[in-house]
Amino acid sequence: MDEGGLVERYLEHVRVEKRLAQRTVELYALDLRKLCESADRAGVALTAVQNAHVRRWVAQMHAGGRSGRGIALILSGWRGFYAWLGREQLVPGNPVQDVRAPRVAKPLPKALSVDEAVQLAEFSEEAADPWLEARDAAIVELLYGCGLRVGELVGLDAQASGAAKGWIDLQAGEAHVLGKGSKRRTVPVGAKAVQALRHWLQQRAGGRHAGAAALFIGRNGGRLSAQAIWARVKRRSLQAGLATPVHPHMLRHSFASHLLQSSGDLRAVQELLGHANIGTTQVYTRLDFQHLAKAYDAAHPRAKRKG
Repeated sequence: MDEGGLVERYLEHVRVEKRLAQRTVELYALDLRKLCESADRAGVALTAVQNAHVRRWVAQMHAGGRSGRGIALILSGWRGFYAWLGREQLVPGNPVQDVRAPRVAKPLPKALSVDEAVQLAEFSEEAADPWLEARDAAIVELLYGCGLRVGELVGLDAQASGAAKGWIDLQAGEAHVLGKGSKRRTVPVGAKAVQALRHWLQQRAGGRHAGAAALFIGRNGGRLSAQAIWARVKRRSLQAGLATPVHPHMLRHSFASHLLQSSGDLRAVQELLGHANIGTTQVYTRLDFQHLAKAYDAAHPRAKRKG
């Protein structure tokens, strides 16, 4: 089988057997195309790639300005490909196994202050179309009030069903969502979000596409895309007078940071965010400490240094 055929077989494996999301499969395809191009330039077959080749390609990517995180993601894709080739007995070992990306400082996620988050959540554009205003207000309330990923929000249906990826139980005040790895979780929905959702559903019921399956729809009745939600949240944040354009994941970061500041319960935040590993959630302890350090520097008489 030619090398293109090997790559296609692997992509079919991750699509069908591992049931990875379509976007993930597309990213794997891009990474493997880069692998094929690198191997072709080096004059080596994919099944003959050695550890030294991979290390040289990592150095070239780093010298070319690719970030450590970007290189790590590419290596992860390559590593999975060679692990599969090994199981198929097409290579004797995994040439990517002990190769690591260059270390870089891990940036803190960007989060709004409590005042900024409340300013955005409470913003109302009186002159706006009531239908759009109700929808966008409900989107912001759910993103900040529940810490949902934008993909989880997009997947919400107006009614619970066997085919629904997610839905809101307004009576119980709960959001049922399908997160990463096809893992379901239930998140509490606060009173403000419930109120905003009820208002949106009233507006939605009066439109031409009231029977659409998706909870959040556009004027044509189609499910809103992640890109459309990013654009609406950014627009709304600027209209609300925030200095920094806000994106949906920033509201998720804000949800986690503000919850941790108030409760200090890292495990609870992990469960609400749907993180499989608590190490992923621990980044918010750094945000929390940053918040405390600023408060200390601003308020404690011994924190201020003389010029």
